[in-house]
Amino acid sequence: MSVYKSLFDIIGPVMVGPSSSHTAGAVRIGLVARSIFGATPEEVRMVLFGSFAHTYQGHGTDLALISGLLGLPTSSEKIRQAYGLAQAAHMKVTIETSNDPTEHANTVDLY
Repeated sequence: MSVYKSLFDIIGPVMVGPSSSHTAGAVRIGLVARSIFGATPEEVRMVLFGSFAHTYQGHGTDLALISGLLGLPTSSEKIRQAYGLAQAAHMKVTIETSNDPTEHANTVDLY
């Protein structure tokens, strides 16, 4: 049995778009943070920098980060419902943007 479901699994991540870095990458950041924390946080403050700060609403970076913190995979169709899912999980979300320089354009600080 093949570990790949389609040719596109080889080319890139299985994900809900629109952007692999701003959506799939951001979900993965949320998943790592959740793993370190050990559970869904009750409250999270996200500070977005660089490209994340300028395009997070259009690219769904906010939805993706929240989804990762909730434990959803990059392929979940529920990513678009992240704010409602966070509310249902009693997770308070605060999003801020910063123009401070960072080493990488896609940077987020999670508190």
